[in-house]
Amino acid sequence: MAKPSWIETGAGRRLAYHRLTGKGPGIIFFGGLKSDMEGTKALWLEDRARALGRAFLRFDYSGHGQSSGAFTDGCIGDWAADARAVLDALTEGPQILVGSSMGGWIALLLARAWPERVAGMVTIAAAPDFTEDSIWAGFDAATRARMMEEGQIALPSDYGEPYIITRRLIEDGRDHLVLRAPLDLPFPVRFLQGTADKDVDKSVSLRLLDHATGPDMRLTLVRGADHRFSDPDCLALIGAALDEVSARSLTA
Repeated sequence: MAKPSWIETGAGRRLAYHRLTGKGPGIIFFGGLKSDMEGTKALWLEDRARALGRAFLRFDYSGHGQSSGAFTDGCIGDWAADARAVLDALTEGPQILVGSSMGGWIALLLARAWPERVAGMVTIAAAPDFTEDSIWAGFDAATRARMMEEGQIALPSDYGEPYIITRRLIEDGRDHLVLRAPLDLPFPVRFLQGTADKDVDKSVSLRLLDHATGPDMRLTLVRGADHRFSDPDCLALIGAALDEVSARSLTA
């Protein structure tokens, strides 16, 4: 595994990243909750960008992967600020944002705050507002009370160690919801979603498609695909969506 480069944000967080120089628009990959930049999709996208001579960036949010900080200290606002810091410091011109799961929410936050820096977007099992609509909504009254009192709670995970969900993560998430107010995406957008996803139900992608506005949005549902969305067929779909967004962004 190649050693990463590092950037320190204005908030003092030290973020690890890998970057390829090349032709634009550049591509940035935003990973999911407790994921890192060494995952299958991130590495596959990097290899593909390298073969095509495209600019590409992958990075770890604070508290993730090789970046500084503890996961339990972070929240959506922190990770969105990390994403904006790397977009600002490490890229030039409009970029294509590729967001997986929570990374889809992060990408939508960037697009809402800084649309002039976005050339297009591809999301994979995007999970906007999941802290409120999935986690908090799934808690019973006793669990909610325990979290408010103790400050955190452990949830089982199919991907390894339990997720420690903090009170701060839930409360901060409410300040960054994107499905409660207008969400304009004035660039090519492709949403990808598996129907067998146990972490993000396909109803989330349908709600996102219905809620957002924009001149060029499409949703692709893949029967039988799970949350990882990383088998060869799913990776090929990500590549095809990226090619389509890239081509349309250049003619917009």
